Amino acid sequence: MNLPNRYRCLQTIETPTGPNTQLVSLPLSELTSGEVLIRVHYSSLNYKDGLATQAHRGVIKSLPHTPGIDAAGVILECNSSRFTVGQEVIVTGYELGQSHWGGWSEYIRVPIDWIVPLPAPLTLRQSMVLGTAGFTAAQCVLALQRAGLSSEHGPIVVSGASGGVGCWAVSMLSHLGFQVTAATGKKEANDLLLACGATRVIDRQELVESSRRPMLSARWAGAVDTVGGQILNTILRSTKYGGCVAACGLTAGSDLNMTVFPFILRGVQLAGVASADCPYAHRLEIWQTISSTLLTSLPADMVTEVALEQLLDRVADILAGKISGRVVVRVA
Repeated sequence: MNLPNRYRCLQTIETPTGPNTQLVSLPLSELTSGEVLIRVHYSSLNYKDGLATQAHRGVIKSLPHTPGIDAAGVILECNSSRFTVGQEVIVTGYELGQSHWGGWSEYIRVPIDWIVPLPAPLTLRQSMVLGTAGFTAAQCVLALQRAGLSSEHGPIVVSGASGGVGCWAVSMLSHLGFQVTAATGKKEANDLLLACGATRVIDRQELVESSRRPMLSARWAGAVDTVGGQILNTILRSTKYGGCVAACGLTAGSDLNMTVFPFILRGVQLAGVASADCPYAHRLEIWQTISSTLLTSLPADMVTEVALEQLLDRVADILAGKISGRVVVRVA
């Protein structure tokens, strides 16, 4: 196969005025190392990607850097019998878009152990509408199920419901028959969340209870919390006996100041969800579960598709919390 000498990518570089991200053309030989060369067809935009464009040291370690924690495409080169040239694959998590150049690129080289075969009936585009956000939402839903929760136990609340993880959690839980209360700070997203399957939508301020009471009235059978901080605190204090809260985010704060009473008096479980370093075998199982049991779709108005060269126009929006749903990046 004849490969091009150069490829296009969005790259963040250091300038005298700070980090700057721009569309560039680079020699193919400059790709970061890996056993497998992939022609990227789709990527996505995540909050972590926005932070990478700001050279946030909690996300990336050095510049220049290509963001993009998600990628889906076709294998062009592989030195192992585990995969074949021409096979459609997904790469999410691990160090992609962090210490390793990411998916906002026409080509990527990655370690073979990062690659997941695209499970039928997903298309490459669908896999990136899901991306890390949908994968994380699925982890949260599965955590609630492992805790024994079913649709008969009562309502599940999802915080940050208009974000990528949140809207997928609403959609997947609704698909499984749960009553879902979606909490958001964006009134303009209310109708979209109802279309995702939410039973009702509440303002996120209903989940901010700053009193010192160790427990609150029991409202929720469980929760998917994507924001952390005081909202997670309030949810835990208002979860019913035997409930479970899956926590995966910190945009509302990383501190959790509360007593142990919800845990020792109501038996509430707090399940931490981390997607980036999910073990490979478990990652394969989750993608298979998504494609079979949890496969649903978002309302069309919650999915925006942009070309690689148009993506920078949306980065400031995700950092400012102005995006509802998912942004899919068309690369090929």
